[in-house]
Amino acid sequence: MKKITVFSPASVANVGPGFDVMGFALSSVGDTLTAEMSSEQGVRIRKITGDDGKLPKDVDKNTASIGATSVMEKLGIEGGMEITLNKGLRLNSGLGSSGASAVAGAFAAMKLFAPEKEKGFVLEDCVKAEAAVSGNHADNVAPSLFGGFVIIRSYEPLDIIRLKSPTKLFATVVTPDYEVSTKEARAILPSSVPMKSLVHNTGNVAALVAGIAMNDCAIIGRSISDSIIEPVRAKLIPGYASVKKAAMDSGALGCAIAGSGPSMFAFSDSGKKAIEISNAMAKAFEREGLSSDKLVSKVNGEGAKVIGK
Repeated sequence: MKKITVFSPASVANVGPGFDVMGFALSSVGDTLTAEMSSEQGVRIRKITGDDGKLPKDVDKNTASIGATSVMEKLGIEGGMEITLNKGLRLNSGLGSSGASAVAGAFAAMKLFAPEKEKGFVLEDCVKAEAAVSGNHADNVAPSLFGGFVIIRSYEPLDIIRLKSPTKLFATVVTPDYEVSTKEARAILPSSVPMKSLVHNTGNVAALVAGIAMNDCAIIGRSISDSIIEPVRAKLIPGYASVKKAAMDSGALGCAIAGSGPSMFAFSDSGKKAIEISNAMAKAFEREGLSSDKLVSKVNGEGAKVIGK
């Protein structure tokens, strides 16, 4: 096999109170990457589409090529690889755009040069690539790679736990035509938090995990409550409060910022309700003068996958 095409899905990180320790993968949206072996040493980016020319083709600055290079160096590959990346995600949308690219590059390199390896082989390479552009966190790359809900139990050493999604759980994601820089969103985070807020978030993270394990959508919904990160980041999103209210008034079980924003997500227990929620959230953004993209999705249980050879 000298050529391969892979798909790496979008993800929602934090999931309310689970800052940097929780995320889930989305269906149907993500990055597509084609990798081809080359006789020349190293990784080269042949072409990038879907990014409006914003992403660098410098292999040391693009997460897809950084991830691929890291895997090839670990495997001791002497040859090279050329990649073509199609971005299916908006940049700075809060849906793990850079993480999806990191996973696509690393996963493609593994499947091209060491197809017998399991996905876990490239997890640290994905985190390394993501860290090069937006900080050392795995709550985007791990869901994109493995699918489902993912808990980051520890970063040193890196230890993740994967959970299957409840069968009736739907995610509504609305992305306004507006950008929030991940670096900016991290720069405004508090350096210390009150004990009361810590207790609040700890209880909700525990309940959120319990709700997923128990297949209980209602518990999941009422556990999407963050008193530490979201109140700060909400200021970066025009119409945050009205969008959240619109979601809850339309029957959402819970609603929060997706990653660092500006996308917002909501959980519900039916596809019909998820569509109604998406329309209400989009109208709330429209009242702020912002058009938006809407997505209704089950949690993607597969993660990165090969879609062509």
